[in-house]
Amino acid sequence: MRTSYSALNTFKQCPQKFKFQIIDKIKAPRSPEALFGSSVHEAMKFMFSHDPLFPTLDEVLGHFSENWKVALNKTSGLAQELAQVYEESGRGMLKNFYKNNPPWNFSVVDTESHFEVLLPDEKGQNHVLAGIIDRVDKIGEGEYEIIDYKTSRRLPSQEAADADFQMSLYHMALMRRWPGTDPAKIKLSLYFLKHNEKISSARSKEALEATREAVLKTIREIEQKIAKNDFPPNVSKLCDYCPYKQICPAWKHLYKKEEQNFDETKLQEALKEYFEIKSVDSKNEDRLAELQTAIKSYMEANKLDRVFDERGYYISKKLQQRFKYDFDKVKEILTAAGLENEWQKIFEADDKKLKIILKTLSPTLRARIESQKILSKEFTVLSASSKPVKK
Repeated sequence: MRTSYSALNTFKQCPQKFKFQIIDKIKAPRSPEALFGSSVHEAMKFMFSHDPLFPTLDEVLGHFSENWKVALNKTSGLAQELAQVYEESGRGMLKNFYKNNPPWNFSVVDTESHFEVLLPDEKGQNHVLAGIIDRVDKIGEGEYEIIDYKTSRRLPSQEAADADFQMSLYHMALMRRWPGTDPAKIKLSLYFLKHNEKISSARSKEALEATREAVLKTIREIEQKIAKNDFPPNVSKLCDYCPYKQICPAWKHLYKKEEQNFDETKLQEALKEYFEIKSVDSKNEDRLAELQTAIKSYMEANKLDRVFDERGYYISKKLQQRFKYDFDKVKEILTAAGLENEWQKIFEADDKKLKIILKTLSPTLRARIESQKILSKEFTVLSASSKPVKK
């Protein structure tokens, strides 16, 4: 499989969005935030270009403003006042950065550097992880700094930077580009332009191995989803910013209620009665079960994950899964790692005991054992919300 950090992150965020965007390749307009970020990144790349002289601050600001105007043509509905706010914010970021980081003070090796990391799995299949690194500097003999620009408002903690998945992938990419580089001599920096703050970190060999295992685990999950054509939506606050909201199984019924038909009318009646019974702590459990059956049948027939009544109340369908461990494989892993005593603690193959022991193991060993989980049971349940949502 060929993938990227962006694709993996989208899958983790919402499998259904991943399907729309990566598999189905349904084009969607980019958000103003994404277009703004791209315009700023273009200006940063331009700032560190020199042929033979670096551009002046005015040239950098002009480059940004021109790119932002072009970006505005790719979006609609952005008020002129808000577009002006974005532009002023971007120009402010660039001015502060240029003042505190004159481009001629750095030994920039590359900007917008494309990379590919080859990841073989346990089955002998090779996967390719591709992406782009904002900037790579040489900071000493055999020493490099990877810099990723951020335009977001949120400034993370040092702990979050130390665990940043994207930067771990960049570290792996640089090691593939220059295999002779000492891993300990690679500095990873997140530069938050809005705050003019840089948070740096490093990666241990164990952390990089854990990242590799996490990527392969996610790839396996994606392959399983593709085989089953099973990409459930993950409903969250991010749905309000998703360009696929109106076609998503968790939301599209809310936008299509105007297209009333006989089945839809029956559904609305079922929903109305369902919520009325539920709101008074109904004793009619049998009737609720009948209504659930009717609603679930409608959802399955129309491939919906949520249905809404006329007030915006909704019922969600979720697949519940139960896993159990392949204890023969777990025993092999623990024994090979010299942890026979840990195996004796769960000799009776107790899931709860194993979960306790997992917390004491290294990330790599924990990931290997987690991969041995076997789906033992799955079933669909409906959950109702009496808090209405609006379009």
